[in-house]
Amino acid sequence: MTEDIYQRIVSLRSRGVRAALATIVTRNGATPCKPAAKMLIDEHGGQLGTIGGGFVESRVIEEAPAVIRSGNPKILRFDLSGKSPEVNALFCGGRMEVFVEPIVPETILFIFGAGHVGRALAEVAGIAGFAVAVVDDRGDYANRDRFPHAKAFYVDDWQKVFNSLIVDDHSYIFISTREHHFDALCLRFALQSPAKYIGMLGSLKKIKLLKEYLESEGIGAREFQRVSVPVGLDIGAETPGEIAISIAAELVAARKNRDVVLMKAAVHNAAMNGLTQLSS
Repeated sequence: MTEDIYQRIVSLRSRGVRAALATIVTRNGATPCKPAAKMLIDEHGGQLGTIGGGFVESRVIEEAPAVIRSGNPKILRFDLSGKSPEVNALFCGGRMEVFVEPIVPETILFIFGAGHVGRALAEVAGIAGFAVAVVDDRGDYANRDRFPHAKAFYVDDWQKVFNSLIVDDHSYIFISTREHHFDALCLRFALQSPAKYIGMLGSLKKIKLLKEYLESEGIGAREFQRVSVPVGLDIGAETPGEIAISIAAELVAARKNRDVVLMKAAVHNAAMNGLTQLSS
């Protein structure tokens, strides 16, 4: 029995494999395949389905890696009249557009700390399409009653709970525990993981102290450049809900492959330059 493309997509996402799905969205005149024909290309070169073969299909296969890397969809247009020098071997007579969209694994947000901000972030991030996993050492905080939409809970002593977590380069980490000591434990774990995003609630003074502490344990200074702190976009947030919205916006930016740490540094530098000009 031939595997269905949608079944393959589910399988790839569950295994953390990226892919691109190509779909014929418009067709005028004679073309190799009908509209809605689909082809799936994964990041390892695996393929399923067809959009007609030949030049069109080879072009899509060439473009798929860029779509997978960027996470941004793309429309490819083809003139099959034979007038285009690029495809002068094709004389179908028609034109077609192929929509190539990224298929990405489920994005898991690990929330370290089941406090007020973590609770609000779980709700907002869930709406934004993140699968939320709550991590804490307190079962009376990290539970279904307080986090009704969370996908998973990891509740144990901090050192033990880390061994239960599978964090890969599709994972996002937010840290906001009840004590600096626990923050340090979580930050050490995060920095030693391949997580795509690490954000920590707290001031620059706090991260400076944690940085000095972890550097004394052998973690290199450059590793801390991965950490977004203070976490969230600067929207003047004050309440847990407002802070959660600012963090969720940053998570979405990271998912769109924006360098949020660099982006925030640029905003800060622009603001400082503006203040300098106003004072001169």
